[in-house]
Amino acid sequence: MDGTKMAQKSTIYKAELSVSDMDRHYYETHKLTVAKHPSETYERMMLRLLAFALHASERLEFSKGISTDDEPDLWEKSLNGETDLWIALGLPSEKLLRQSCGKAKTVIIYSYGGKSAEVWWDKVQNGTTRFKNLSVMNMSETNCAQLGDLASRSMQLQVNIQDGDVMVSVGDTMLYVTPSRWK
Repeated sequence: MDGTKMAQKSTIYKAELSVSDMDRHYYETHKLTVAKHPSETYERMMLRLLAFALHASERLEFSKGISTDDEPDLWEKSLNGETDLWIALGLPSEKLLRQSCGKAKTVIIYSYGGKSAEVWWDKVQNGTTRFKNLSVMNMSETNCAQLGDLASRSMQLQVNIQDGDVMVSVGDTMLYVTPSRWK
């Protein structure tokens, strides 16, 4: 060995995601390949899957995400290549929020991280009032931890959505998830 470090590779996860969204009348099963970046937690990876389920469509797809600054975690592009939906996870800067809102018709941020998410929102909230195409949802630390516990290399997830309530089930485990709408 010559002492040089090899870059860690992403770990591949397979997910069969069955979505029953009574609110949007969307019922479909998606076979997904999810690349978990070495710096990504199980909680964040599972939150990406949940965000996919909450906005599932034929054209919704994972982007390069965490490894690129100019792409969201998920996006939906129109047939002519315009970005209709931009979904990002985490606590983006106000500059990144502004850029995202300029690139897409609809931008949805899923923040997480407990107290750090609250501090982030207090800091950027006033600057987001002008973005009519921006929604901010927050996931509790408890829900994120519970989602992370469901992660496995090969998963079969069922997500049921009705009246804004979200139930995620894997095998015999059922989890009720409640994203809080901040904007």
